[in-house]
Parts: sequence; structure tokens; C-alpha cells
Amino acid sequence: MKRIACLSILSALVLCAALAGPGCSPSSSGKGAPPTPPNAPAKAEKAGPYRIALVMKSLANEFFLTMENGAKAHQQQHASEYTLTCNGIKDEQDMARQIDLVEQMVAQKVDALVIAPADSKALVGVCKRAQDAGVVVINIDNKFDDSVLKEKGITIPFVGPDNRKGAKLAAEYLAKKLEPGAPVAILEGIPSAFNGQQRKLGFDDAIAAAGLKLVTSQSASWEMDKANQVASSIITEHPEVKALLCANDSMALGAAAAVRAAGKTGQILICGYDGISAVETLIREGQVVCTVQQYADKLAVFGIEYALQVLRDKTTPKDKETAVDLVTAETAAKK
Repeated sequence: MKRIACLSILSALVLCAALAGPGCSPSSSGKGAPPTPPNAPAKAEKAGPYRIALVMKSLANEFFLTMENGAKAHQQQHASEYTLTCNGIKDEQDMARQIDLVEQMVAQKVDALVIAPADSKALVGVCKRAQDAGVVVINIDNKFDDSVLKEKGITIPFVGPDNRKGAKLAAEYLAKKLEPGAPVAILEGIPSAFNGQQRKLGFDDAIAAAGLKLVTSQSASWEMDKANQVASSIITEHPEVKALLCANDSMALGAAAAVRAAGKTGQILICGYDGISAVETLIREGQVVCTVQQYADKLAVFGIEYALQVLRDKTTPKDKETAVDLVTAETAAKK
């Protein structure tokens, strides 16, 4: 009786082991498969729309206000895809504030940062820290310095125009209205900004090709008020000057005011760069000869679309050159 009971217990134990033991089912080869390890937790998919931050330069500049409005309009049309936070600085030289804005966006855990840097070198470090934190970074408008990017060991796609080509377009058009040897002056942007450097080179190209005489080239730091002061000084020191080539439209506005104050409207020609509506008005009025349209409303959108591409496809796109077009009295009249 005891022997029967023991056999019954032993049979029950074997049966329980067969039912409970993992990895005991035969494989197709008939050999027992090794135990299956627990599945590693799957990487969580992005819940909800991506969070994108747009950090620009001075919103006192109509160009960047137009850029912001274009980005907001695009986000409203793609609200299910991403949310948008827009920030700008008080003036074109407030690099410390722009660095702080990038750090804030990283702290808020945005997925992507689209930035128009105030300086081509000073903002690279903070954008590297953003990348290190897992934030996708896209550079628009003013290209980061290639040597600093290389030094930091990072790649950041650039979306923006060929500034040298655009500036040359404007200067060539203006030069056709002057005699060879005519004295001209340049109002530059911030010297450390890549787009400012390239626009200066474009002006230089056209000045040399037309045989004009460059009497001075001075920085007005992209600002209208400073450009007014610089242009006034140039007119006083070089009363023979026949043209002021301005590396952005804010400076063209300041230069135009200085020319009006000197009573030399029509005698001193002005060209700008950006294509803002305030300068288009002066072109129609004959106070400015031309500007370069670089489509501020689309520039940030291109950057945002690149950021979304990286986030979705996990790829790094190449730099994208965007369009520039000359704006003159003739083209402005067609609008």
C-alpha cells in the first residue's frame, strides 16, 4: 500500500514538472530548445506630436518676425505632427541670451531645435550640448563655422541661401547705375557671422567687376539705428560717396534715413538684403534701388521639415540651399 502511494506521488511530481517546466517543448529538429530569456523592454514610441523649438535672432527685425509667422502658420497646418515654441533675442548681438534660450529648450526636453544663430562660432558649443542630450539640431539662415564644427566633432545640417551669390546679385544691379570708378561704401553685419562675411564677399565681387571704388567698409551689426549712425558718418567723411551697399534690410532702412537727412535721396544709391516689406516700400518710392528676397516665411519651415525628417527616419540630411531673388522697382510693381 505504501509502495502504491509513493508511486502515485512520484507520478504526480513528474506530471507537474512536465506541465510547469519552461522550454520543454520540442523544436522542429526534435531537440530541446534552450530556455528563452525574458524579452528586453521595447523602446517606447514617441507619444503624441514632436516638440520643436525655433530659436531666432532679433524679433525687432521684420525678417525674423516674418520667419516666426511663417513657422507658426506651418505648425497650424501640421498640428498633429508637431508643437512649436518660438523664441528670439532683443538685438542681433545678444549671443548670451540666445545661448540661454537653447539651454532652456534642452531643459524642456524638446525633440528638435531649429536655430538661426546670432554668431557662427559662439553658438556651436551649446548646440553640441543639445545634440549630446538627444536633441536634433538644424541650422538655418546663418551657417555655423565649419572649422568649429569639426573641432567639436559634430555635424549640423544647414538650410539657407548662398549669401555671397545673393549679395552679388544686388551689387551688380546697383553697379549698372554707376559710372566706373564711382566711390561706394559697405555697411557690414556682425563680422563673426558667416552670412555677413559672405555678403561682404558678394559685394566685393561685384564692386571689383564693375570697377567701382570702395572707400570704406564698416560694421553696423545688422541694426537699423547703428546703420543710421554709421551711414551718417560715412556721408560726412566721404561726401563724394555714390552708393551704400547694406548687408541686410534693417541697415538699409537706417542708411535711407541718413541719406534723407543729408538731403541726398537719389544722389546716393542704396541696396539691401532680406526682402522685407518696409524696404520694398522704399524701393517703390525710389529711396532704395534693390534688395534680395530670401523668403523668410519659408526658411524656418524648411528647417522644421528637415528636423521632422531626421526624427522620423533617423537620417542626417545634406545641407539645403534655398532660393534668393532680386527685388527691384520693376519686380515690386508686379506684386
